[in-house]
Amino acid sequence: MKRPWLAFYPEAIPHEITAPSISIYHILSDSTELVPNNVAVIQDDIETTYTDLKRYVDCLASSLAEGGFKKGDLLAIMLPNCIEYIIAFFAVQRLGGIVVQVNPMYQPRELEHILEDSGASWFVTYQEQVEKLEKIGYLNELNLIIADGATTEKNHLYSMIKRGKNPPPAADVDAENDVAILQYTGGTTGRSKGVMVTHHNVISNLYQIMAQGAATADENENITPRGLGIAPMFHAMGLTGMSLTIFAGGTFIPIKRFVLDEVVECIKKYRPTSFSGSPTMYIALLNHPRITSEDLQSIKTYSSGSAPLSVEVMTRFEEISKNSISEGYGLSEATTMVTKNPSVGVRKPGSVGIPVSSTDCRIVDVETGLEDVETGQTGELIIKGPQVMKGYWKNEEETAKALRDGWLYTGDLAVMDEDGYIFIVGRKKDMIIASGYNIYPIEIEEVLYKMPQVKEVCVYGVPDPYRGETVKAAILLKDNAVLTEQEVEDWCNQNLARYKVPRQIEFWDELPKTAVGKILRTKLIEMEKEKLAEKKN
Repeated sequence: MKRPWLAFYPEAIPHEITAPSISIYHILSDSTELVPNNVAVIQDDIETTYTDLKRYVDCLASSLAEGGFKKGDLLAIMLPNCIEYIIAFFAVQRLGGIVVQVNPMYQPRELEHILEDSGASWFVTYQEQVEKLEKIGYLNELNLIIADGATTEKNHLYSMIKRGKNPPPAADVDAENDVAILQYTGGTTGRSKGVMVTHHNVISNLYQIMAQGAATADENENITPRGLGIAPMFHAMGLTGMSLTIFAGGTFIPIKRFVLDEVVECIKKYRPTSFSGSPTMYIALLNHPRITSEDLQSIKTYSSGSAPLSVEVMTRFEEISKNSISEGYGLSEATTMVTKNPSVGVRKPGSVGIPVSSTDCRIVDVETGLEDVETGQTGELIIKGPQVMKGYWKNEEETAKALRDGWLYTGDLAVMDEDGYIFIVGRKKDMIIASGYNIYPIEIEEVLYKMPQVKEVCVYGVPDPYRGETVKAAILLKDNAVLTEQEVEDWCNQNLARYKVPRQIEFWDELPKTAVGKILRTKLIEMEKEKLAEKKN
């Protein structure tokens, strides 16, 4: 197949990578051997070195093993970003177990599905979450470990660390086949599925990401990486950010939740060197009244993912930060990263860049998924590479739909230009068909973001008796901004074909979002359907 993107790789970036066949635990053990006294984690002003972090991990692994935990067992982690999460994560990998990722914001119904589906028998969480387990009758079914509060209880994480004396048994990990993580998809359109991520998936993706930084390695060689852990670690983006920092022997600074004022203070205080977040996080920083270019000087690399970043937002943020944002694309089914704009060379705003090393991408017809579309035409993005998941946990039917002949069908609609740069235009299920026209929400959102009063926006399709579907825009205004529906319509008429102009416009105080800050278009669509059902009744 043709790979036009290879011509745009900086010289230092390899076309292919070969990752070693090792356990994820080696990320920590290798860095500890190389930089034992480096600070691995800073939390609440407490600095933990690599030597101490590894000791905590090994001691917890020892206690888990003595308690009956063995290779292949599943342990669910329901924690915000914190050092206890990191300790539990690597302890499980040390024993060849599987970490089940659980969002702390899940309510009992969502939690029950994940526990039933995964079959996890161990559970690490904060005391405040125990009530949810009681409500679904799981409290006595699990080996519960509490990660906060008093350490006097036998099942407290730090009590277990203190008791862990004997070296834990060595796990015989088959990196390419053994599942390390069950990363549950959002499930906003149905039952969430457990993405089976292997040790090799994670290690390969880390090598791919590190290879992307090779072009700027010389200018950053004397800088110890400091990663600001904003994206939640129960999400693929946040977990990869933490793993990448540990892999590089850097310092990880976990942020329990995105509170804008606190994040700004952390940036000023800890001077991170990298910032990876969703578009809404960049929008929030952009609109913070006290953020300055000087505050952002320590940050050498900015990355955006989880949803398309408006060109308007990117341009405005780069004016303040005096640095460029590298937009990329990834998904849980591919560990994290699939494409990225090169840090050196041609960067195309609005594009998610080109495939990373050892990754192939194609744009195929939406109907059959078999034929490549013409350059510049819209189709479904499919990918192949060592970061692609093993499949969905206990779900052969969905696995067969997603993985075909070695290709992962992403469900994302995209365009590839003649240089191999990819532009995401939406989800297959997000495409609006109005009066026979295919309409992609992102194009309309780009236009609306150019209005100075608009802070956030989400465009989606709603049922229409005449057009089939019609375009609706949900808009969040900046503080003290004033805007009318007529002004929005007039603006769109000046910048869009008439059939793309929103027929319905709604102003919101807050738009629904995922834990990583991605606006939930599906939630808005569900709410619209509920409104229609109420009217019919």
